[in-house]
Formats: sequence, structure tokens, C-alpha cells
Amino acid sequence: MRLRVGLVGIGKIARDQHIPALKADSRFELVACASRNATVDGTANFPDLEAMLAAVPDLHCISICTPPQAHFDAALTALRAGKHVMLEKPPAATTRQIALLADEAARRGRTLFQTWHSRFAAGVDAAREFLRTRQLVSGKIIWKEDVHHWHPGQRWIWEPGGFGVFDPGINALSLLTEILPKEVCVEAAVLEFPENQQSPIAANLRMRTEDGVEIGAEFDFRQKGEQSWDIVLTTTSGVLKLAGGGASVSIDGKAVTADASMAGEYPRLYERFASLCKAGKSEVDWRPFQLVADAFLIGERRIVAPHEI
Repeated sequence: MRLRVGLVGIGKIARDQHIPALKADSRFELVACASRNATVDGTANFPDLEAMLAAVPDLHCISICTPPQAHFDAALTALRAGKHVMLEKPPAATTRQIALLADEAARRGRTLFQTWHSRFAAGVDAAREFLRTRQLVSGKIIWKEDVHHWHPGQRWIWEPGGFGVFDPGINALSLLTEILPKEVCVEAAVLEFPENQQSPIAANLRMRTEDGVEIGAEFDFRQKGEQSWDIVLTTTSGVLKLAGGGASVSIDGKAVTADASMAGEYPRLYERFASLCKAGKSEVDWRPFQLVADAFLIGERRIVAPHEI
């Protein structure tokens, strides 16, 4: 039986990633979409989730691609309607919200798949396996991109709860927490806020693993030219570089060939979602979210030049 899906939030990520992945996966049928401002050809379209659920009650699952400020209400509504839920990252506006959603899914026996798409990149498994038997010495994250290219005209990312530069930065933290054999905590942070915006445009984090290894992170939304999404981890027996947001991995400068079947983050996300729904299980890991929250809690706030959207 194909899983009948309703997609909520038809923005850039939905059109670029979710819709193509769903249409290419025989396990799913994209039946309906809900958006205030957009429609999708070939499906039933509704202005909001409530209207979609009322008109199409036989949906099996809901995939939510709205900005994080709207995740909690949408996911809670879908779970209470008896639907399985897949959440685009970041998972919610607050850490308490995602905890409550996990509890709700468990009570109702429904799947909550709180996704981190970067963990499904082609180089991640090889990186995790390399680090599993190595002793880490130090680490560095360089995650810099041009916000005008990746979030053109998107005001929500600068509003409270919009994450600012941590919207891409949380991808790096999701990779780090996935591949490291030890847990990591934020020890200090400097967050740069444009004087006319409510979310940071850049951030520097100093983190430390539970066994004392320091890892630094530089996040910046002002990058021009080549974009940087790299993690470099030095061990006592080699230097691992996870580049391109997890797409490629090298050890001591030598590329490690990834399994071709690992290509495509979003097809792999939906493959996992289908298996979780079938098994009646949830997958929720908010450690990357906690690291971002901790950076806001203990970070030094600096005001920088205004940023125009």
C-alpha cells in the first residue's frame, strides 16, 4: 500500500527537494498540498492544514516544510488527527516544543520523524566509521554561505525563532553529532546580530567533547563566491575532511569513494520515513537543536552593520 502524503508549506525547499523525492518514490503518493500562497499541479491544494485534513481525511502522513515557527502547531494538529509526521529541520521554534511532539507521537502510536537531511549525505557513513576507531585531537567547522542566494527574500529567517545563520549552521551540528563517537557541548559563543534584525548573521562557537577535545565552528551568512560547508577533524592517525555539507569525504587529502546508492539526501529521508511508518517507530534527536539553544543561552551578543533582506 502506498502512503498517501499531504505536504504542508510550499516554498523553495519543498519544490527543490520534497516534491521531486516524493514523486520519484513508489512508496508514496503526493495527494494534497497546503500553502497560503502557492499551489502544486497534479494535487489537491488547500490554504492550510486544517482544510486539507477536513477534505482529505484518508491521508496517512503529513510532511511539514514550513518555517520552524509554525512547526509545532502543524505537527501537533497532524498527530492529533492520527497522521504520521515528518518534520523538516530545524525541528521547532523551541526545545520544549519538540519534546512535547515526541511525547504526543508516542501516546498516539504514530511516527514522528524529526529530520536532519545532512545526515543522509553520501559521505556521512564513511566519516562515522573512520572516527569510530580513532582518537580525536581537534576539530573545526567552516560553514559559510550567501543568504541572498539560499534564502532570497525570506523574512522569517531573521525573525525571532527564525534561527538566522543557525538555519544552515544546524546542518553542520547535525553532522557533527552523527559522526562523533563522543558527545559534545558548547562552552562559549559569539553571535553577531545585524542592528536591524532579530537573528544572527554570523556566529563563532567553541565546543568541547566529553573527553576534552576542542572543536571550533564558524558560521557566516555573508559569504560571497565559493560556499563553504566543511568539517575537518584531526585524529592521532589521520585528518578527516567532510566537505560539501557531507557530500564528500577525504582522509589525509585522499578522497574516499562513497557508495553511489548513498546519493540523494531527500530520497534517503523519505526511504527512512517509509520504514519508520511501517515499523510504527519514531526518530527524534534534538542534540543539534540543543547546541544551538545553548549557543543562544551563553553566547556573547554583538551588534553589527544592518542587513537588508
